[in-house]
Amino acid sequence: MQYLHTMVRVTDVDASLDFYCNKLGLEEIRRHESEQGRFTLIFLAAPDDKERALADKAPMVELTYNWDPEEYHGGRNFGHLAYAVDDIYALCQHLMDNGVTINRPPRDGHMAFVRSPDGISIELLQKGDPLEPAEPWASMKNTGAW
Repeated sequence: MQYLHTMVRVTDVDASLDFYCNKLGLEEIRRHESEQGRFTLIFLAAPDDKERALADKAPMVELTYNWDPEEYHGGRNFGHLAYAVDDIYALCQHLMDNGVTINRPPRDGHMAFVRSPDGISIELLQKGDPLEPAEPWASMKNTGAW
């Protein structure tokens, strides 16, 4: 058995790619459009996984866009995607600077949560040891659900 990908449904391809690629830093690996099925699949990988993903050997996130309008509810019941990051403070600052709400700030220098435009929770974990607590993160309160 081999883990392949996690699929999340999205309602706006442009907003989703802006979030996952431009803000979070994932990279598009491949795309498949099905006229007959009326959907688009977009596979994304973390930069450190890109080469393995191109060789179909790394797990990816599959964004599924159904061409016929649908309304999705409850992104939280999906659970979350998790990524190890080089500098949790720098990434959270980058996300905030680009309009992303930090739902659970990295007060401990180790863990933060944000949400995609479709409400999918994204967990960010500091690689290695936690960073020393620092402001503004140490005193920042949670915002919304994560």
